[in-house]
Amino acid sequence: MRLFDALAASRPGKPRQTTHFQLTTRWGREIDPENVLQDYPRPQLRRREWICLNGTWSYAITRSGSRPHHVDGDILVPFSPETRLSGVNRRLKPGEYLWYQRSIQLPEIPEGKRLLLHFGAVDQACTIWWNGHLAGRNENGYLPFTLEVTDFVKQGKNNLRVRARDDTEESRCSRGKQSLHPGGMYYTAQSGIWQTVWLEWVPENYLKNLKITPDLDQGQVHLEITMVRPADLKVRMRLQGDALSHCILAREFGKGTGSRISLDLEVPDFRPWTPEDPFLCTLQIQAGEDLVESYFAMRKLSVGMDENRRPRLFLNNEPYFFNGVLDQGYWPESLYTPPSDDAMQADIRNMKDLGFNTIRKHLKIEPLRWYYHCDRMGMIVWQDMVNGGGKNHSLFTCYLPNALPVVTEHIKDDRYYFLYGRASTDDRAQWEKECKRTVETLYNCPCIALWTIFNEGWGQFDALRLEKEIRAMDPTRLIDHASGWYDQGGGDIKSVHNYFRTLKVKNDRRPFVLSEYGGYSCTIPGHVYSDVPYGYRTYGTAEELSAALKKLRQTTERLREKGLSGAIFTQLSDVEEETNGLYTWDREICKVK
Repeated sequence: MRLFDALAASRPGKPRQTTHFQLTTRWGREIDPENVLQDYPRPQLRRREWICLNGTWSYAITRSGSRPHHVDGDILVPFSPETRLSGVNRRLKPGEYLWYQRSIQLPEIPEGKRLLLHFGAVDQACTIWWNGHLAGRNENGYLPFTLEVTDFVKQGKNNLRVRARDDTEESRCSRGKQSLHPGGMYYTAQSGIWQTVWLEWVPENYLKNLKITPDLDQGQVHLEITMVRPADLKVRMRLQGDALSHCILAREFGKGTGSRISLDLEVPDFRPWTPEDPFLCTLQIQAGEDLVESYFAMRKLSVGMDENRRPRLFLNNEPYFFNGVLDQGYWPESLYTPPSDDAMQADIRNMKDLGFNTIRKHLKIEPLRWYYHCDRMGMIVWQDMVNGGGKNHSLFTCYLPNALPVVTEHIKDDRYYFLYGRASTDDRAQWEKECKRTVETLYNCPCIALWTIFNEGWGQFDALRLEKEIRAMDPTRLIDHASGWYDQGGGDIKSVHNYFRTLKVKNDRRPFVLSEYGGYSCTIPGHVYSDVPYGYRTYGTAEELSAALKKLRQTTERLREKGLSGAIFTQLSDVEEETNGLYTWDREICKVK
């Protein structure tokens, strides 16, 4: 496909005459509505007393924000109404409200306990009522949040009601690749509850937050434990694998003077975490009456010079090549929501089997269990912040960077806000808040090696300032401040997207990374979503694609000798019209022979 044909096809909102075909993964075909996504949703802060609320709820869609007096039917939570697995298969339009309701039976109220209500993610803005009482609100479609509902709980039947609204690109909220007019590299929008909903009983004084910072050079781990109020503390540490039952550390700490306790603990006999050896340490923390379990890994990310004085990315004080694949995190029957825990693991395992050690999670935040599987299976993650802002101007974000890439290095993002769709001061402040919440939410995940702040100029602003502030929050990871183009000269890498030109390494003080390349399209009959496929270079058969990929790998191998420090191939699987995946949209066929 020629350059400008591909770019023209990428524009959201362009009228397209296409035929769509329904595909389903094998995990989607095995869904049991009575037993959907039942695994504990927060692996790094686990408790035993919890209640999963996934399953059948009732729903209604209204034009008014007032409580409806009717029910439209049942919906399978946590699948969005736009998905087939939800049982609704209906799009929430801008200005509409999506209402959820379900009853919860609580046979008894444990004495001296508090009840927490957790949502993995609700897209976009939501309000929650428990037994008719306003429990709280949240505005962000990608991050988990928690409400305490103890004061509203009663023994027996309780009523939970949720109202969600999502205007997708007709708002300036974070939205990733979602579009009300999907096509090309923009995909079907989804809304409402799309991650696990759950309840958790905790003591009156419970552990609110745990921050884990490994220090590989010192052989220590730093813990910051935040309680509701001061409490006595016991910490036990174990190593992964056969020695899991062997406690290597057991210490008791007296009650502190505040609710936040900081500890530096020695970690003996550890092995540095790598994709080749994903060695984990487990933690058990007894804080007063609260007991939680967690884990961490000893690993270090840095930048340095190799033996030939070329800048390189380092893992555990050694040069390391990040051989990665782009992952949009979409599923044919359930869009943003992985249909099962096994489905998440299969994607990771398949990429490892193909030789990749890194996944770039593109413009989406996954359920916390996905990162847990990357941690334990050994897959590095480069995590994108979710983009937002006003209208995406194709001339500025697609045509100009591909036609004249050198020009983009001279356009500042701290003054021409309107070009990037960031004219609103309030919108910039809201996105910045969400960006920092993302760092806080995923901070403990060993697999995450790099934060991508902005991608291809979509909603970009003040990248150099934000880089400094994120680095102050998290000095342990690398930062790509502007992936693709509109480089402001900061960050830890020189980050380039190259789909149409000869691949080469550009000399820079920073390690050079192809943060997107490839995009080779190949359709497999019976496994495509659309009769109008989209990609950057088309191959007729899997054999032709495999031959082209072999040549591409040979090229990147040669470039490694010239300073290439990482490369992210587009992409893990086909996504709707975009057929440049290594796997088909339904994950049934691996195109690489």
